[in-house]
Amino acid sequence: QVQFVESGGGLVQPGGSLRLSCTASGFVLENYDLGWFRQAPGKEREGVSAITSDGRVNYSDSVKDRFIIFRDDAENTLYLQLNSLNPEDTAMYYCSEVLGLRSMRPIGSWGPGTQVTVSS
Repeated sequence: QVQFVESGGGLVQPGGSLRLSCTASGFVLENYDLGWFRQAPGKEREGVSAITSDGRVNYSDSVKDRFIIFRDDAENTLYLQLNSLNPEDTAMYYCSEVLGLRSMRPIGSWGPGTQVTVSS
């Protein structure tokens, strides 16, 4: 089973930015539809953004116009650029394979995630 590994999280002040990365050894990311998810303490995991193998993207309403999902095929890496962060974005962030661009239904395994904390 594919093992995703997320990185790039950290502590950032409100209004700041972070770039998250997702890799998967032995798995060519450009061939699959992928997504980013997050889970805040006490809340269910939610879909944040998705990108299809042909580059179409989707975002949840809560991050639209602030986050950008993109993929570097040469580096076989999926990214999520987080801009204009606010405390409500604090969560553990995960990547996975998805089924459906709009539904962002995760169908892959979960990696360890990367923690994003937005606080002054």
